[in-house]
Amino acid sequence: MIKAAFAFATLVACTPGFSQRPSNPALLIPQSAPELDYVAVANPVSLPPGMTMGAPASVAFDAKGHLWVLNRGAQPLMEFDENGKFLRSLGQGMFTRTHGLRLDKDANIWITDVGAHIVVKLNPQGETLLTLGTKGQSGEWNEATESRHFTEPNDIAFGRNGDVFVVQGHTPQGGDPRVLKFDKDGKFLKSWGGKGTEPGKFAVAHGIAIDPDGQLWVADRENQRIQIFDQDGKFVRELKYAGLPCGLQFVDSNIFMVNGFTGQLLKLDRSGTVLAATGKPGKELGEFGEAHFLAVSPKGEIFIADTVKPALHKFVKK
Repeated sequence: MIKAAFAFATLVACTPGFSQRPSNPALLIPQSAPELDYVAVANPVSLPPGMTMGAPASVAFDAKGHLWVLNRGAQPLMEFDENGKFLRSLGQGMFTRTHGLRLDKDANIWITDVGAHIVVKLNPQGETLLTLGTKGQSGEWNEATESRHFTEPNDIAFGRNGDVFVVQGHTPQGGDPRVLKFDKDGKFLKSWGGKGTEPGKFAVAHGIAIDPDGQLWVADRENQRIQIFDQDGKFVRELKYAGLPCGLQFVDSNIFMVNGFTGQLLKLDRSGTVLAATGKPGKELGEFGEAHFLAVSPKGEIFIADTVKPALHKFVKK
């Protein structure tokens, strides 16, 4: 019976659309804000006949304006041109449960795998350059004991000097949510965090981005806040929100943020004040299962990965 229950739990955890919907209704109250002046667009990309996309986990744009979609299907990484035309797929058979996607300044592709507890760096041809963590094993990162484990790595950000910041801890009921810092070659430097509600602790460290001043903005999802740190882990301040902050991107003087199961795209100013929002839970155009991660194109289009509907959403300015 125990083995059967474990097998079922493992199967559910690896199901493409699986995500931790909160049971506390207070976490599902949306952020109040004026209506955002963006509208959803149907059919944002085209796929070859017979090809399907798995549940989109994350999105990113490269320097050419090409869209990259990380998904939980047979072709886990897809590249599209600036008009949404499919170009190629990479990463077949490499991942257990994809989650976060980032491209560095050298066009290398970084992917977090919450199922295998690893972070993988690929070159633009899809060849593996670096793997952080121990595939298939979770635990602590402790160089003194040569324990080099993540517990569900979620997202990645890069410092100007090439330092790599990984946030981990996808399951609010367990794990060790924290920020881990590495140098450009993958050498572990330090970490901070742990479970809690006080400053510097996390419920789920889900998303991370670096602002123009070099500060780290971490989406502490179930604590319903963004925590801001310097790059050595010193706590600066927190910003509280309704809903479930999942991921964010800085664009000029503004910030766009997705709000999880409350199904929202939010626009913030640089102080973190909410200026506008759009979206709600649902199955219609512009409605979400889970607004998970986002990316803004050079043309100002906003693409959102929705792991639960599942769907790839595109929003353009009205």
